[in-house]
Amino acid sequence: MKKIGLLVKEVSESRIKSNFKSSKGMIIVKYSGVASPDMSGLRKTLKATGSDLFVVKNSVARRAMKELGLNDLVNSIESPCGLIFFKDEPVDTSKILCAFRKEHEKLMLEGGILDEKLLTSKDIETMSSLPSKEVLRAQVVGALNGPIVKLVVVLNQTLKKFVYCLDQIKQSKSK
Repeated sequence: MKKIGLLVKEVSESRIKSNFKSSKGMIIVKYSGVASPDMSGLRKTLKATGSDLFVVKNSVARRAMKELGLNDLVNSIESPCGLIFFKDEPVDTSKILCAFRKEHEKLMLEGGILDEKLLTSKDIETMSSLPSKEVLRAQVVGALNGPIVKLVVVLNQTLKKFVYCLDQIKQSKSK
């Protein structure tokens, strides 16, 4: 029979692997000095965007990273760390983290991975300044819609002028 500590480590390691495989990417944060209620609030906020904050022992995280082939991220696992897995929108997750970081300066963005590309803390901060996917879609629709609206207005004005011209001709012939 296995010891409970070993069983917990195995379950945590398998959870890291399954979360990583089912997500678009991961961000590593150091939270030393951030109060537990604040971390719980961050966890709830991230959950609303489809992200998951997972806190695990460093040795377990390092072992899981090595088995996943993420050797470049192993060095980022130091002191109390949290792994944030995002399934949908990395921009929303990075915005939440950067906003939380402004209020809690002890939270450190260590890096991460997005679609097999390594992220630095600067990349995560840059990503937080990008508009969300919905805003980008609205901008594209507006850009595509603009010329069509202008064409309709021009054609409408041409028809109005033509009708106005015909009306003037009719009035001049009726006199």
